[in-house]
Amino acid sequence: MAYERGTRDVSGKPGKNYWQNKGVYQMDLQVDDETKVVTGTETITYSNNSPDTLKSLAIRFVNNIHKPQAPRSGYVSADFLSEGLTISHLSINGKTYPIDASDWGTVGTIKLNEVIMPKSNATIEIAWTYPLSKQSGREGQIDANTFYVAYSYPRVSVYDDYNGWDMIPHTDRGEFYNDFNDYTFTVKAPKNYVVWATGDFLNPDEVLQAPIASRLKESYKSDQVIHVATAEEMKAGKVTTQQSWNIWKFKAEHIPDVCFALSNHYVWDASSVVVDPKTKRRASTQAAYSESSIDFVNSVKYSSYALSWFSNHWPGVPYPYSKMTAVQGFADMEYPMMVNDSETGNDAFGRFVQDHEIAHTYFPFYMGTNETRYAYMDEGWATTLEYLIALSYNDKKSADENYKNFRIKSYINDPSTEEDQPIISMSNQVSGVGYGRNSYGKASLSYLALKDLLGDALFKTALHTYMDNWNGKHPMPWDFFNSMNTGSGQDLNWFFQNWFFTNNYIDLKVGEVKQLTNKLAITAENIGGFAIPFDVVISYADGSEERQHFTPSVWKDHPKTIHLQVQTKKGIVKSVYLDGGIFMDATPKDNNWKENG
Repeated sequence: MAYERGTRDVSGKPGKNYWQNKGVYQMDLQVDDETKVVTGTETITYSNNSPDTLKSLAIRFVNNIHKPQAPRSGYVSADFLSEGLTISHLSINGKTYPIDASDWGTVGTIKLNEVIMPKSNATIEIAWTYPLSKQSGREGQIDANTFYVAYSYPRVSVYDDYNGWDMIPHTDRGEFYNDFNDYTFTVKAPKNYVVWATGDFLNPDEVLQAPIASRLKESYKSDQVIHVATAEEMKAGKVTTQQSWNIWKFKAEHIPDVCFALSNHYVWDASSVVVDPKTKRRASTQAAYSESSIDFVNSVKYSSYALSWFSNHWPGVPYPYSKMTAVQGFADMEYPMMVNDSETGNDAFGRFVQDHEIAHTYFPFYMGTNETRYAYMDEGWATTLEYLIALSYNDKKSADENYKNFRIKSYINDPSTEEDQPIISMSNQVSGVGYGRNSYGKASLSYLALKDLLGDALFKTALHTYMDNWNGKHPMPWDFFNSMNTGSGQDLNWFFQNWFFTNNYIDLKVGEVKQLTNKLAITAENIGGFAIPFDVVISYADGSEERQHFTPSVWKDHPKTIHLQVQTKKGIVKSVYLDGGIFMDATPKDNNWKENG
C-alpha cells in the first residue's frame, strides 16, 4: 500500500509523497538520589506532516515495562518491578485532559477532543514522575549513587505511512522505533553528581569547577585520553560546583532519542577523534566508570578507534554526531551518542561489546529503522560491523573464531525448525532463540554473503545508496532490497528471496569428483539452500594445498547443484574440501572428498 500511495518508490528512494512526523521537545528533568524518583515536565510541538486527520494520540512510555502486569519474555525479580508512570498534568493545545495512567501499558491512547489536522502542529504539555528500578537493565539504578536514565519521558509514538500509529507494546526483549525529533533538555542533579547525556553539553562552566571544565574543553581537541575527573576528585567534591543542586543543559537535533546517566563517584575520561577527514570535524569520546573497572580503562581509546574506523572504512560514512559516551552499567545497549555496557572483566570482550553498540549509531539511529518489527535491520548490521572492525585489529583467524562461536555456532548446531523462521518474519512475532538468530547471526551472514557476491567496491556503492536514501527517515526491508538493487545496478531479488523469505540453512556437500588433465570436475550440492560463498580447498600428494573462491553468484541459476571446473597445478590431488569459513556448515563431514575414500 505504501508503494501504491507513492510514499515509497521501487527505486529504493522515498516516494514523491513520502512524509514523516516530528516532535520538538523541551524538557526539564530531575533525579532525586535519595528517593530514586525521576520527575519531569515537557512541552512537545508535534508536527502532523501526514495527509491524515489525527483523532487520537499514542503516547509511549517504555519504562512501564516495570509494572507488574507488563508483558515480558521471562522472569524478573521483585527489584525490577515498580508502579511505573504517573502523569500529574497533560494538556493539548492548551486544553487539559484528565489522565489516569495507572492502566497504561508501554503505549497508551488519548482520544482527542479536537483533531489534529493534516500539515498542522499541536502543543502537548506533560508533567510526570516514575521511580528508577532497583534491578537495572537497560536503565535504572546501577548502584546506590549511579543511575542510567533512559526512556525517561513520555513521547508521541510513531505515526507512519505504512502502519499508522505504532501501538506494538514494548517487551524487555524488544527493540525500538522512534521519530527523528529535536530536543532541548535540562537535568537537575544533586551536588557532586556528574551528568553524561545525549547531545551537546551547553553549560560546563555553570556546573563544573574551573579545572574540570578546562580539562573537558581540552579533550574536545585532543587525541590523547584526558582524565577529566579522577575517583579521588569525585570523592573530594572537586568536580561539580558546590550548590545543593546543579542544572545541566543539553541539546540534540534530528535524533531518535535522548538519555543520560549520573553518578557521584564514577571516573570521567575523555578524548576526541577526527571523524570526517574532509572537514576535519571531531567527535568527543568519553567514558564514565567505576575505579575498579577492567573493561573501561581503555574505553575512550577504543571508542576513538571505532568512530574513526566506522567513519573511514565500513560503513564508510562519517560519524554523524558530536560525541560518544560509554557508561559502565548492565545492559550492553545502544542509545544515540551513548552506550550502557556491562563490566565483563575481560578487556578484549569489553571492546567487542562496545564496538557492537557503537556500530548501532548507523543502524538504527542514522537510518531510523523500525527495530520493533525488523530487528535484523539494525542488529544484523551491528553484528556485521562488529566482525569487520575486529578484522582490523585482530588476526583473521581470531576474528573468525569469535564470530562463529558467539554468533553462529548455536544456530547451526540446532536442527529444530520451529525456532528457525524466515528472516523477514516480524521480530515482534518471533521469540526466544528464534528472535536472536534472525536478528543477529542469520541477518549478518546475509549481509556478508551479499558483500562477497558484489565485491567490496560495488557493495559499498549499493550500501551508500541505501543509507543516502534513508538517512533520517524510516526504511522498511523492501526499501533496503530496492536500494541495493538500484545501487548495484543488478537485480538481486533472487538473493533476497533466498536469504530472507525461506527456511534455508547452511549445508554444502561434495558430490562426484573427477580428476582430469590439470583440472577437477566437482559437483557441489547445496543441501541447506542458502546462497553462500565458499572455497574449494585442494590438497595435493606433496602436502601442499590451494584455494579457489566462489561467490554466492554460483547458486543464482542452479540453487541446488552446481558443476565446477577447478584448475589444478601440482599433479595428484589427495582431497577436496568445501570450506564456508564463517558460513558454518551443519554437516561438515560431507564437505570432504578423499582419493580412494
